[in-house]
Amino acid sequence: MDKSIKISVITGVYNPDREMLMKAVRSIIAQTMQDWEMILCDDGSSPEYREAIREAAGLDKRIYCVRNEKNRGLAYALNQCIRRARGEYIARMDDDDESRPERFEKQYMFLETHQEYQWTGSNAELFDGEGVWGTEKAAEIPRETDFLKYSPYIHPSVMFRAEVLKKNYGYIPSGMTRRCEDYELFMRLHLKGYRGYNIQENLLLYREDKKSLEKRKMTFRLKEMMIRYRGFKRLGILRPSTMPYVFRPLAGGVIPVTLIKYMHSRREKHGFSKQIIESRDKQVQKIPGKRRKAVSSGS
Repeated sequence: MDKSIKISVITGVYNPDREMLMKAVRSIIAQTMQDWEMILCDDGSSPEYREAIREAAGLDKRIYCVRNEKNRGLAYALNQCIRRARGEYIARMDDDDESRPERFEKQYMFLETHQEYQWTGSNAELFDGEGVWGTEKAAEIPRETDFLKYSPYIHPSVMFRAEVLKKNYGYIPSGMTRRCEDYELFMRLHLKGYRGYNIQENLLLYREDKKSLEKRKMTFRLKEMMIRYRGFKRLGILRPSTMPYVFRPLAGGVIPVTLIKYMHSRREKHGFSKQIIESRDKQVQKIPGKRRKAVSSGS
């Protein structure tokens, strides 16, 4: 561990949009806390996309890139970054989101002063090409039952203690967990007694648009159901009354995207019923399946 590096930022990249990638990287360069390194794992991108990744890595000397010769999936790519991480903390970042300038400083100070937590996430603003259109609020102190509806952590907003990820072998790179890597990870860590906290501030701009919401295929919904079943059983929250939550991914597949965005906008402007919003299967939550996250994990 290099004591001069406090935070290692890990990002899996696969055939990225150049403009989005540049904005994502520049949001890291603009952090008020500057003791970081950024590891980009090019997960087998096509030749026409490699120049954009090299260009992004060239924006700052603290950024470097590793490459997988073929697309292996997001979990594998992130594990490659974790193995090379030299920081005391590991922060997730995706290639199409943007971190607020104060994100690292606030998360670092929180973890330094709250040893009882092994990671911290935050709330996020949802945005697309037209700007911010909603917010996503995460449970402040997630418990086992908070996993029933969806993962209670916004994955790219999270900063971990590096030792926790390394000790527990990072993400599981398998076909079953694909596009559910983070959901499985957080349930596994909770089962082992580790705990996280969500800072109740919007420290991340979380890209979510209509195309990304429509991307998830039925095969991935079925895999998420299996992850839910196994995870709930291990956490001790699987019972007849919670079985409907196992099938939520299927129900989410039939909800119109336009209705999801409308309900979020209503919530923002008029305090729309939280219960009604949550009943829509939380499809705007990018956990576990968002277009670019899905692309990064190898579709």
